[in-house]
Amino acid sequence: MVYHGAMNAQTSISMDEARQVLGEVFGYDRFRSPQDGVIAQLLQGGDALVLMPTGGGKSLCYQIPSMLREGVGIVVSPLIALMQDQVDALRQNGVRADFLNSSQTAQQQREVEQALQRGELDLLYVAPERLLMPRTLAMLEALPIALFAIDEAHCVSQWGHDFRPEYVQLSQLHQRFPHVPRIALTATADQATRLEIIERLALEHAQQFISGFDRPNIRYRIAESQGSAREQLLRFIREEHPDEAGIVYCLSRKKVEEVAAWLQKQGLKALPYHAGLSNELRQQHQQRFLREEAVIIVATIAFGMGIDKPDVRFVAHLNLPKSLEAYYQETGRAGRDGLPADAWMSYGLQDVITLRQMQAGSTAPEHIKRIEHHKLDAMLGLCELTSCRRQALLRYFGDELREPCGNCDTCLEPPQTWDASLAAQKALSCVYRTGQRFGVSYLVDVLLGKQDDRIERFGHHQISTFGIGSELSQSAWRDLYRQLIAHGLLSVDLQGHGALQLSEASRPVLRGEQPLHLRKISPKPARAKDSRTRSKHHLGSGDGKLWQALRECRQRLASEQGIPAYMIFHDATLAEMIAQRPASLVEMAAISGVGQRKLDAYGEAFLDVLQQYPPGDAVPASDTVLETLQRFRLGMDVAAIAAERQLKASTIEAHLASCIEAGELNLDEVLPIPEEKLAEIRFALEHHSDGKALKGAFEALAGEVSYGVLRLVAASMGER
Repeated sequence: MVYHGAMNAQTSISMDEARQVLGEVFGYDRFRSPQDGVIAQLLQGGDALVLMPTGGGKSLCYQIPSMLREGVGIVVSPLIALMQDQVDALRQNGVRADFLNSSQTAQQQREVEQALQRGELDLLYVAPERLLMPRTLAMLEALPIALFAIDEAHCVSQWGHDFRPEYVQLSQLHQRFPHVPRIALTATADQATRLEIIERLALEHAQQFISGFDRPNIRYRIAESQGSAREQLLRFIREEHPDEAGIVYCLSRKKVEEVAAWLQKQGLKALPYHAGLSNELRQQHQQRFLREEAVIIVATIAFGMGIDKPDVRFVAHLNLPKSLEAYYQETGRAGRDGLPADAWMSYGLQDVITLRQMQAGSTAPEHIKRIEHHKLDAMLGLCELTSCRRQALLRYFGDELREPCGNCDTCLEPPQTWDASLAAQKALSCVYRTGQRFGVSYLVDVLLGKQDDRIERFGHHQISTFGIGSELSQSAWRDLYRQLIAHGLLSVDLQGHGALQLSEASRPVLRGEQPLHLRKISPKPARAKDSRTRSKHHLGSGDGKLWQALRECRQRLASEQGIPAYMIFHDATLAEMIAQRPASLVEMAAISGVGQRKLDAYGEAFLDVLQQYPPGDAVPASDTVLETLQRFRLGMDVAAIAAERQLKASTIEAHLASCIEAGELNLDEVLPIPEEKLAEIRFALEHHSDGKALKGAFEALAGEVSYGVLRLVAASMGER
């Protein structure tokens, strides 16, 4: 079905038609909030500013209106490397989409422009530089434009970590196309950045849709470096994410190369990715990351990768990010499919000193340096706090989480604190008495009373702080100095030699006027209490082989077309197949993410795999089933649970059916139904269905009983 241009007047487009596209093209049965509000605003010709967390479904907000409104939707994206994949994913769903950028030959660009002029495209992706070329603007002025979508809109902010000068010029769109609706979208924008987006893009009259920043499926974990961060990282990957895709961020290109090479020696598929590599090699590594299973990319923090891979199961930082904005965006590349993922970081004293030195040596104006200093302070604060990390992270962006999240390291393993007042006085006094001219290693040697020619040469073996620190180890003193820097009691010298200097804030602590309580450093790095691979918790008992078989089927189909496997189906869709066990194309069509085109192209192949792996004894052991069961026992019905968890009602029914099979629930608890009707359904299941295939019973009952109800009754009969 072609939706583009199907209506004679823009005002005749209804949300019913939008929902039809959502189901038939993209395979979902309901919009997430606030997708429906955004789409309605654009269909009516209004502007919108959308702040939605990564993985929240921002793309559908402009893709569906582009397909329904007259003309083509122009999507402005700063990431050329990402456009091809975005277009390929849309084409898998049968959407008429293309891109126009410098990676194409002149002939390819002409072909795209000709298709555009013939009205054969619903969506066109362009970089801001190309869009603002006079020739491109003139071409668009001669065409009907459905809307302009400005993705990654935070790039307009000069205070942000990803500023793109070209974005500032996008205000021209409002001037040259005053009647074309515009939508600006971002997952990373605090209040100040949102105001700047509105001002710079002339969106003063746009309706704002702010759905929060929380990514509840991501577990945030920050560990103090225990000497070898690489060993900590390797243990984390092997114990919790074997054979899964991930990203490791490092501060320098040299460290990227070293870490990637070291991980390769440990038997992992790790590839470096940074601006110093040739374009060809970067592209090759990115394509392997997108198309192969279990590839780990090691990248520089400063270099934007431009990836939209939904099944990244972990993002690890081996160096401290410069800001919470950068940290949030980088960790946000994990778990875009909504399944469990980890944001893991190991950082140490040298990270703090290096970033402080970089800030001090910056040639930026003083007001910008102050902003950068504040952002790093906030990043350090997140690392050193003892309360819920997610609450602090969301609070920074003006969001609120009323209760601790229960899914970060400080919630799962609350850190202990200690009265560090006396030790801090010793550490600060040592800085003062050595003249505020030395780095951490030297200061620790003085505190421990180390016999050293350098210490004697400066006469520091005779000062009062020499040898007074025997109660702490060398590593403990280094940790203490890191925390004192993080809390703003010490600063790093402006000359860049690493010397520590007292700040004004240190005076009350040094004088004993203000107590200081710090987090106690764990002797072992933080780890998940459950070392099972978290992303596979959606699998029930005995489903591992089926999971692997479905992934192999997906990989085979993707390889045949030269596209990433996730463009066939996301992991979340495969997980739902396992949970619901569809036995026909009709049942397969009810799986989230299975639109009509994908059903036609791939439905039979995945049904064949499912039929080869009959379900074993059902146990409601997976996290997602237990979550449904818990809500049901709290008095919520199927519709309420589905709405809260943003899942299909049929998925919730499948969860409850597995609970019935396992004896956790009785049918009458879940499905109050007259005995006469129940007998009719049981008769149809006994005489018209073969095992798990419910189609015969569905047809025998003239379609009056849903597959969900049939599945629940069958579960109570032990037939499913």
